[in-house]
Formats: sequence, C-alpha cells, structure tokens
Amino acid sequence: MKVLVTGGAGYIGSVTVELLLQNRLEVVVYDNLSTGHPQAVAREAVLIEGDLADKNLLSQIFDRYGFDAVMHFAGSIRVGESMVDPAKYFANNVASVITLLNVMLEHNVKRMIFSSSAAVYGDPETTPISESAPLQPNNPYGESKLMVERILGWYDSLLGLRYASLRYFNAAGASQAFGEDHHPETHLIPIVLQAALGQRDQVVINGVDYPTPDGTCIRDYIHVVDLAQAHILALHNLDKGSQIYNLGNGAGYSVREVIEVVRRVTGRTIKVVEGPRRPGDMAVLVASSRRAVSELGWRPKYPDLKDIVQSAWEWHKEHPQGYKGR
Repeated sequence: MKVLVTGGAGYIGSVTVELLLQNRLEVVVYDNLSTGHPQAVAREAVLIEGDLADKNLLSQIFDRYGFDAVMHFAGSIRVGESMVDPAKYFANNVASVITLLNVMLEHNVKRMIFSSSAAVYGDPETTPISESAPLQPNNPYGESKLMVERILGWYDSLLGLRYASLRYFNAAGASQAFGEDHHPETHLIPIVLQAALGQRDQVVINGVDYPTPDGTCIRDYIHVVDLAQAHILALHNLDKGSQIYNLGNGAGYSVREVIEVVRRVTGRTIKVVEGPRRPGDMAVLVASSRRAVSELGWRPKYPDLKDIVQSAWEWHKEHPQGYKGR
C-alpha cells in the first residue's frame, strides 16, 4: 500500500511515518516545512516540499505515485493563535483540505485518515468525553477541525470517500528517533522539559482559577507512539466504513501535576510562576476511547504519564536544540 502523509515532517506525522515504514507500507511525505523539519522524516520515506494549496503540484504527485490512501496531518495547531488570526486557520485547515480531497477524488483515491482534535467539543458538559458529546468548539482551531469533519461526512455519503477522523487529546512523548520540536513551543510537557534543561528561566501556568481541584487546566495525555499506532489500525479498518474516534488515555492531569511529574523524572528544579488564562482554553478535556478500543483493537502501550514524560525527556536530552542539532 502506498500512503501520502501530508504534514509528515511534523511531530505526530513523523512518528506515524516511522510506524508505517515499520509495517512495510510505502510512504511519501508532502510538507511545506513551515513548521516541520526535513530531519524528522525517516530516510526510507520520500519527502516532497510543497503546499496543500498548490493543486497542480499535488496532482503531479498523485499521478507519479498512485496512492492508495492519504493520512492528513498538515495544518495550523495553536489555539491561541487561532483566536487572533482565524483567517489563517480556515485557509490552512479547511480550504486546503478541500483542495486535497478534490485531487484525491480526481485520482480515485478514496481513503483518508484525518487528524482532528478534542477541541471540537469546546467546554464539555461531562467527562470523560465520548464521541457522541455535543460539538461546540469555542475557538477557530476547533471550529476548523469540525468543519472538515462535516465536509468529510458529505464526501463519504455523496462521493464514496471513506475516512476515519481521529480526535486527539494531548499528544506527548517521543519515539527513540523522533520527538516534539515546535517554534515557538506552546505544549506543556516540552516547555517544562526546556526549563529542566535550563533553556527557560521559568514555566508560566496560564490560569489558576479554573473549576478544577488545583485551579489549573486538566488534560488527557497520550503517548505519540500510541497515537501513531491508532492511525495504522484505523487505516486497515476503513473497509468497514467511515468512523470517528477519540484518542486519549481516559485519565486527566492538571498543569501542576504535570510539572511535578517532570520534576520527578528529571530530578531538576523548575521555577513556576502564575499567569492569566489563555483565550480559548477549556478547563477539562479527558477522553473516553472505548470506541477505538472495541472497534480498532487499540491498546495504548504507554498510558502512564511518567513513561510519557520519560520518553520525551530522553529525546530532549539527546536533541537539546531540537532538529537543528541533528
């Protein structure tokens, strides 16, 4: 099977490419490298630099390689940024996906795995969150993901394009080869690890007045390798029809709890200061992943937060400058 992985030079995409190759699938990565890194693409994969808005280049690549399926990771991911630049998110996360879908159909490629987000739920009414929970995103990032899910539903029912939409909770950790390297970094665990490495003077807690036991946001963290494995299982399950799956561990950790786990894993002192809330942040996001477990046979291998942090710590120690140091 030949798979096109858009955004495959990014964090989750790079680890998924690694696992696809281990499963002996042929992989072509298509990435504009605006946030991805060529060093994050396994050598066995083909890397093509290009933008999803470039329909002509996309068509040429589909002509050349004859793909069987697409895994779509490309897109903008920062909630806070989406609150000040919504146009960017609807252009990158929605309009470009429509271009990709239309090129797929023109080349009779009707299998897609879509990188969605727990942000489609907004502030959930109950937790853990199931796939049937109300969809009420409260930021343009989450809205852009929901818009694509709805578009995929129509392309499925009217045009026969089968898809799996995977609603991530908080991806974290690293494989031995690939880890998390964003510029700027906005994700909690790598930020705290940077402080442990002495690359930051302090860690700012964004909001300490949420309705949670310690006043800080609670999130469900999932190891990036477990997340990547779910993509492969979903790809092989598409013959049974389109579906939507939550991907998380079903356990929530507050910001303060995450910082404490990092302290224990690294043995380093981490200075913490309290700051204001970030626009668009939700108080609690914890997944119910029962559907993925029952239908895909998905079993996370690394559910413990300590193991997730340990893997990220090992990668950051080996790559203190991220991919620039490789």
